[in-house]
Amino acid sequence: MLKNWINTFFYHIKNNKLFSILNILGLSIGMATLIFAILFWNDEHSYDQWNPEKDKIFSVLNDIGNHNIWTSNAATTGPMLKAVSSDVESYCYFYAEYAKDVISYQGKKEMFNKIFTAQNNFFSFFPYQFIHGNPKTALQDLNSIAISEEAAERLFGKENPMGKIVKYDNKVFTVRGVYRINEKSSVMPQAVTTLIEYDLQRTKNEWTYHYGLVLKLKNPNATEAVVKTMDRIFFDNCTKVYAKQEGITVNEFIKKYGEPVKTSLLPLPDAKLYTGSQPFSEQNGNLQYLLIFMGLSILILVLSIVNYINLATANAIKRAKEIGVRKISGAGKSQIIAQFVFETALITIFSALLALVFVEVLMPYYNSFLEKDLHLIGTQFYIQLIIITLLVIIVSGVLPAIYVSNFEVLKVLKGNFSRSKKGIWLRNGMLVLQFAIAVFFIIGSFIVYKQVNFMAEKDLGFKGAQVLDITFKARKEGTQYERYKTIKPQMMQIKGIEGVSTALFAMGSQENSWSSIDYKNLKPFLVQEMAMDFNMLDMLDIKLLKGRKLSPAFSSDTISSVLINEETAKLLGEKDPLNKTIIWREEKVKIVGVVNNFNYFGFESRISPMVFFYVTKINGVKDDIRHIFVKVSPNDMSQTISSLNKFWTEKVDSEYPFEYGFVDKNYARNFKKYENQRNLFALLNIIVILIAVFGLFSLASFSMERRSKEIAIRKTLGAETNILLKELSRQYVIFCIIGFIIGIIPAYILLEKWLENFAFRIDIPVLPFVFAFFFLLFLTLTIVLTKAYQVTKIDVLRYLKYE
Repeated sequence: MLKNWINTFFYHIKNNKLFSILNILGLSIGMATLIFAILFWNDEHSYDQWNPEKDKIFSVLNDIGNHNIWTSNAATTGPMLKAVSSDVESYCYFYAEYAKDVISYQGKKEMFNKIFTAQNNFFSFFPYQFIHGNPKTALQDLNSIAISEEAAERLFGKENPMGKIVKYDNKVFTVRGVYRINEKSSVMPQAVTTLIEYDLQRTKNEWTYHYGLVLKLKNPNATEAVVKTMDRIFFDNCTKVYAKQEGITVNEFIKKYGEPVKTSLLPLPDAKLYTGSQPFSEQNGNLQYLLIFMGLSILILVLSIVNYINLATANAIKRAKEIGVRKISGAGKSQIIAQFVFETALITIFSALLALVFVEVLMPYYNSFLEKDLHLIGTQFYIQLIIITLLVIIVSGVLPAIYVSNFEVLKVLKGNFSRSKKGIWLRNGMLVLQFAIAVFFIIGSFIVYKQVNFMAEKDLGFKGAQVLDITFKARKEGTQYERYKTIKPQMMQIKGIEGVSTALFAMGSQENSWSSIDYKNLKPFLVQEMAMDFNMLDMLDIKLLKGRKLSPAFSSDTISSVLINEETAKLLGEKDPLNKTIIWREEKVKIVGVVNNFNYFGFESRISPMVFFYVTKINGVKDDIRHIFVKVSPNDMSQTISSLNKFWTEKVDSEYPFEYGFVDKNYARNFKKYENQRNLFALLNIIVILIAVFGLFSLASFSMERRSKEIAIRKTLGAETNILLKELSRQYVIFCIIGFIIGIIPAYILLEKWLENFAFRIDIPVLPFVFAFFFLLFLTLTIVLTKAYQVTKIDVLRYLKYE
């Protein structure tokens, strides 16, 4: 029996070559798209899965009000919590951002991008495999350093690294451990130190938020109790204390300043795809992008399956007599169903193999697109592939098989099956669904393209095309501010340099500092602190709307004068905020100017209220300078940068390489994830249209061929070609309209939801809906009328000679 099924299968493949190829291509493209999405999904969800205690480790997040959730913590939280909570096994502070610096050994210097600092129990939270030393002693003191296997090879070659002395950050360290990172983790450092202990000791009694904090709980189900304890600690040590200092009740304090800080715990396995600030050093994944990709890929596979079912039910007409004869010969319903499911299984398995070939060939481009290194390996992936293949076989094979098995023997053997209405509703319904999916993709691609272009073309409020952002590493000799003041006039002597400035902010980065402003009876509100040199706003061409800019001509401008942006002025509620006195950082300062709003974080974030002040205004800030900004002339820019590079290496920092980026390009990196979404939608849109064309062409061909005798009779009776074309294409136009109406509803709802991610966004226009309708209608009529025209040119005698 199996041999007979196989022979029958290849017979029909041979006699329907074109449609078989289109069927296989459609399924393989759909499966390849989903395979790409699954590989991406698996990779993003693989982070920290190797960690044996992943379910017990949590990152501490703090909601400071108005939905501002910080991943940073105060140095006081961990010790207080450990002292009062029996549920906490241990805690570990760390700096979320990697340091980028040079580590040297006996004159050999190597640049490392991922230098991490944490407390000495870090390796109990991230137990990497140690190939030299052990995790308990690797960070035993402040002069210990643990390095990765890759870092050890770069620094020491084949020498044993243990006990070797290296220099980093003007300090001497002893290598006490070498680890290997085999799996993806939220923290994947090249070197680990405990330098954070200096800062933790300095801020041990402060409630300022600087550090990442992870907890290891004895029982992972105790999160609720731990959160309550942390909230109580903050309430008792901050809210109550501050209320007492102001001489008001706790309720009055809360009414004035808002609810106390609320803590939440983020499980380690969820950290990679957390939406918000980065809780750990490795960059957050884009959960929304991942879900969109997976959802659209599933939708494309559904379209491929719909295509297959449509063609299978249409092709069944050609096999009607075969089924009738098999039934007369004694074949039961279950046997016929089994045969057709078997044929579907052969096609699907071949399509899956072809899909794997597509994926393997296109993998380098896909990895480049996602900036990943994905491979077709892994037990998990192949299990998923088998499950998908089985699901496709079941969904694609069962419906057509049941449809075929219900053929009435007498009708099909008498040759009048083509006039039966059975199966028409199924094909029509599938065709409408096909149109609806195509409409969704066409509209979606258009809207995403418009939004991304809107962000790219919108005025940012600043200009950074000629401004270099140079990394300014801290060095032991002198303060950063003093070094900057020495360097600035020397840099201005270089030909082609139009301006030099500094700031504690960098466009396109996540660097930011916040504090609150008090004004009259208003509820205090948070502002972003923007420390800068006097000429920084001019360099970025940020416009002044009212008042004056900070100037060295006024001595008060380094002590008690500030600028604010439009957003801050709006929150103050003053028609003219100039010369008004506000309380900021518990000091009275005077507003001398209002500057234009500009986008700092990106268009997905609202413009923050900001306060601008001279870089020496706050104690300690001047030593945190990490950027020097240089405006260069557009004429002979490469030569200017080359001269600047030489000066920097000789006069500023001979150890750390000259590293810079253009401000506008640094900022543009924020848009990359949305550009990826635009490109993804466009690519998937092409795939959807391609599959839809396959299906429509095949279905129209079968439909026209089935009506050949009808057309021959109507031509004999004098029907004109244009009348026949109109009649043959009418139903497809109707299905196209129904599919369009169905498709626009989810398209509008889902795209409106996507646009809610942006503080600055377009309104959904009518044009993409109109374009989608006419494009789909044009595509449908082009395919259907082309096929219909061929059919109207048939030889009448060929179809009527036996009538």
